[in-house]
Amino acid sequence: MTRVLPPTHFHSSLLLRCLAEIDLLESRELAGDFAEQLGQWMHFTDAIALSSVLDSGVAKIAPQNPAQRAAAAALHATEFERIQAFMLSSIKKSCAAKGGSHIKLPLPLDAEVSYLPYKQFYEAHQRDMELSVEPLRVNLRAALAKASPELRKLAELDVVMGKILRERESRLLSRVPVLLKKRFDALYAAHLEQLTAQGQDDNPAAWMQAGGWLARFCQSLQTLLLAEADLRLQPSAGLLEALKQQEHDA
Repeated sequence: MTRVLPPTHFHSSLLLRCLAEIDLLESRELAGDFAEQLGQWMHFTDAIALSSVLDSGVAKIAPQNPAQRAAAAALHATEFERIQAFMLSSIKKSCAAKGGSHIKLPLPLDAEVSYLPYKQFYEAHQRDMELSVEPLRVNLRAALAKASPELRKLAELDVVMGKILRERESRLLSRVPVLLKKRFDALYAAHLEQLTAQGQDDNPAAWMQAGGWLARFCQSLQTLLLAEADLRLQPSAGLLEALKQQEHDA
């Protein structure tokens, strides 16, 4: 049977490493609180649902011929790349001061400093990513279900794992913009401290210039969004790889 692809692993994810690199996670959180073990996440009813899929026999369906599987793999690879490119482009454009994304980067008005607009900005991107990724994953499951009995079982497992983990992943990812406030506050405090030490007046117009505290914060914000996009795409990437592998092995 086709190897069951693992669910998203927060321990080893790029997102988690990025959070640690900008000091938004303590080692204790890295090891336990933020990245809970899968076994601790699963309720008894979840385990029953997963077990029922594992114990069920492989569906008796006629596998697609090699040409059909190759065409399906190519089609879904193109769609995956399109969605991935759209997500990354949207993030990069919106995080630029003069970006052209539909999600607009908040810019300071006069000397007003508030993290709330940036939290809302991050959450808007999270909603955007979810809307892009979910249909992609659903379509890949449908393609696997048609490809062969083994891949149909994998698609069924992914449905169950998605239901089990969705609430937990959503809750964990919702913490990222909350954690990011620490970076915002630290950079602004360091900025004010430097002004005091140098006896200078503040100049909000310089905040987004190269090296400015807000420009540095927006770079951190972009880095985390790109890492989260990578994380959210991983389940679909795994399904696509399984489809490609079966097409290659045929």
